[in-house]
Amino acid sequence: MSIMRDVLGHYTITGPQTENDILKAAEDILRRKLERLGSVGNPKDSSDFLRMRLGALKAEQFHVMWLDNRHRILDVQKLFDGTVDGASVHPREVVRAALNVNASAAILAHNHPSGVPEPSAADRAITHELRDVLQLIGVRILDHIVVGATETVSMASRGLI
Repeated sequence: MSIMRDVLGHYTITGPQTENDILKAAEDILRRKLERLGSVGNPKDSSDFLRMRLGALKAEQFHVMWLDNRHRILDVQKLFDGTVDGASVHPREVVRAALNVNASAAILAHNHPSGVPEPSAADRAITHELRDVLQLIGVRILDHIVVGATETVSMASRGLI
């Protein structure tokens, strides 16, 4: 495999590895970096990881980064698959997943296959619904990150949590 960079700064991958292989390797590198940090203390670290994990997907997916009470990563799970313009998120299943890993906090994330990470009204509504239901079992939502092709939007940084 070789990676070539053209004069515009774009990279081309040649050889038996695919673009998905490279993205998976980048996701693994960012995950190991988060694990070395021991906890999620910086929204940029989790945003970078989630952008690599979700940014190139052709259909919407909903993921959750589960954290303990010191914000150490317990697990990162894909909970729901969707279509090009939405994913159905079921609060009952999110609660079940939180209880299964014994989480104390969560960072929600989903992608917008359009590439534009602007949170929709539906994104805000499900975030509030999940905040309320998870609060009943003692799990705090720290952020909901909307992932576009090249950038992310933190709903917490916009005051939408």
